[in-house]
Amino acid sequence: MTIKRQHPDKSLPLGTVGLKELAAHLGLSQATVSRVINRSATTHRISATTQQRVLAAAASLNYRPNVFARGLRNKRSFTVGVIVPEIRDGYSTAVLGGIEDTLLQNGFFYFVVSHRHREDLLLGYPRLLLDRAVEGIIAVDSAIQEDLPVPVVAISGHIRHKSTVNIKLDHILAARYALEHLHKLGHRRIAIIKGQAFSSDTAVRWNAICKTVAGLGLSIDPKLVVQLEGSAPGIGPGREAALELLQRKRPFSAIFAFNDLSAIGAITVLHEAGLRVPAQISVVGFDDILSASTNNPALTTVRQPLNEMGQIAATTLLQLIQRENPDPPKSSIRVVPTFIVRESTADAPRRVQSMTKNQTFTKPA
Repeated sequence: MTIKRQHPDKSLPLGTVGLKELAAHLGLSQATVSRVINRSATTHRISATTQQRVLAAAASLNYRPNVFARGLRNKRSFTVGVIVPEIRDGYSTAVLGGIEDTLLQNGFFYFVVSHRHREDLLLGYPRLLLDRAVEGIIAVDSAIQEDLPVPVVAISGHIRHKSTVNIKLDHILAARYALEHLHKLGHRRIAIIKGQAFSSDTAVRWNAICKTVAGLGLSIDPKLVVQLEGSAPGIGPGREAALELLQRKRPFSAIFAFNDLSAIGAITVLHEAGLRVPAQISVVGFDDILSASTNNPALTTVRQPLNEMGQIAATTLLQLIQRENPDPPKSSIRVVPTFIVRESTADAPRRVQSMTKNQTFTKPA
């Protein structure tokens, strides 16, 4: 004999409750219940007491809205696509957290795809997502090359399509924070670790660094500029970049790295080479991922508001999808960084050791 599990009121079997049954159980109209379930109760001035009744009954009766049927009626999928280079790194994880929070609060589902910097995947994913009826796309550090028939919001994508809104960090301010900090500490020989060629932010950040250096009266030694190579996740590319710096045997007292992972990789190599951070070499990162504060030493870094950037991107995309804002969308939204001083930077040493044992560089007075 099969025994059906019953709802608390013993009137309806578990899993069969639809909007009609839920409304009848509460003695409310289907429109009122639908507005509460779909989070538009405030707009329609439904009392908090009624909202609590509806949500409590929906939970106890195991009500599940038929999103598929709702989509067919309204020709909507309530789904967006998110394209990221890599899910496992701290940058993407933090951004995705902000995107997810906003989409879940608004009843939207989302697909996430990672292209691992493969050109074929980056070219193919937008159409693949469109085939799954997404209503919009968020591209994270991913340059979508074609103009798409749905709204697109790019985080650090620098996409130049009329239909795309770009969420842009103020890189000039970010570079100024980092380089002025090192300059005030007396650092004049500053090594730069540039981002990979495929990263959308690499050229923009490098230009910001060059402008800031000129404004401080500094110069960049080409021998102290290295570029991250490869698409491997983690600290590996930063390790390789730092090893290349050491092999060039040019004196430097500080490193400004493209991101926190490369900064942490560089610190690891410096320690292995017997160099103390920050007593001999100061290191500044970028992003302020979770592990930046737990690294040894804790990393001084430019903080991108990554979670907030994800929230802004998702909110902007939903406004475009739902056409809530009658004004034409902005082509870009500026986001401001902050600077976090921790333990990986200190005053420049009076004598900056080169990478050979018998040569030193004396800091200008």
